[in-house]
Amino acid sequence: MTVACTRRPAATRWGFGLVEMLLAMTLGLGFCGVVIQALVGEGRHAQQFTRALRERGNQQRALALIRSDLVRALSVADDPVKGTSRCGLAGRTAVLRLHTPEGTIDYSVGAAPSGIWQGRVLGRCGPAYGLHGQVNPGSVFQSRVVLDRLAAEATPWKGCAALLGRPAAPAGGLHPHDLAGSSRLPFSACLDRESEVVGLRLEQSFPGGAGRSEQRLSMEAAAGAG
Repeated sequence: MTVACTRRPAATRWGFGLVEMLLAMTLGLGFCGVVIQALVGEGRHAQQFTRALRERGNQQRALALIRSDLVRALSVADDPVKGTSRCGLAGRTAVLRLHTPEGTIDYSVGAAPSGIWQGRVLGRCGPAYGLHGQVNPGSVFQSRVVLDRLAAEATPWKGCAALLGRPAAPAGGLHPHDLAGSSRLPFSACLDRESEVVGLRLEQSFPGGAGRSEQRLSMEAAAGAG
């Protein structure tokens, strides 16, 4: 009697081995890390973009306020450091002094008056504005912060002459008068004595975070007195 031997097929192996699972987990974690870094970077970029839009709007409003005071000004002080402010400057540097029908308006730059403001500030000493955006002639002069987060170390301003349409001075300095030496301040003002046109520059700085360089925003404008 012959007995036939039947060979069973090898059992089919399902699933992954330990090495394969570890490799898959490593690749998955690496991919997740790349995605997270991309999302974090995109979030920072969006934050900087949103901040830039908001602060540029604040700079535009600050310059619009200064221009409105300039339009009403009878004259611009050639040396704003001389004389006293009706509000007191609290250690800030007077950069722009305007003689108006309501009195002398001062714009100054320096340390913040309280902790609610960040960095250096642009201050205004002058009459208050009414509900319709007009100066209230009978109002008491008040010292108010116009803009904060001004750059602690400002970029030296070399664009005054070009802004006012004037050629650069032969010595490389400003052809228009640099008011109070403010070309090295985050709020800069220069005066063209012939036309009484004032050039203005604002510069703010914000920390970049996570080893990134700081973000700087600047804006320029020009307006004539009277």
